[in-house]
Amino acid sequence: MKITTNYINDALFESENESGNRLRMDMLPAEEKEHFSPMQLVLAAVGGCAAVDLVGMLKKRRRTVTALRIESEGRRREEIPRRFVDIHLRFILTSPDAGPEELGKLVTLSVEKYCSVSASLAPDANLTYSWAVEQPGERASIH
Repeated sequence: MKITTNYINDALFESENESGNRLRMDMLPAEEKEHFSPMQLVLAAVGGCAAVDLVGMLKKRRRTVTALRIESEGRRREEIPRRFVDIHLRFILTSPDAGPEELGKLVTLSVEKYCSVSASLAPDANLTYSWAVEQPGERASIH
């Protein structure tokens, strides 16, 4: 795997993968922000990685995925390097045929066993997660 990151200006960088897909990152203040920051991309990568694994396991069990939302929140330490010390992933699945117990087992497998991004975080980063299943048209409670 190879990614090339290029300087655009003092607050803007662009990364390109081997397929030619491009992604911009900026370090602008929140009110001027147009792109993700590198640390926001880490949170997105953890959520995206877990989502891919989770959907694959649900499909293997022949479950219907109507929607899946993963809300990723992180807390960084104050000292440099300002790496993540706490990350929480909240999985909200809309499915007519998957239950909370099954989802909990699959989320645990996804985050703790299969997700390469979560395995790449610092060993002392506290990674927690919760989950909920919604029936189509209903709201769910978080487990």
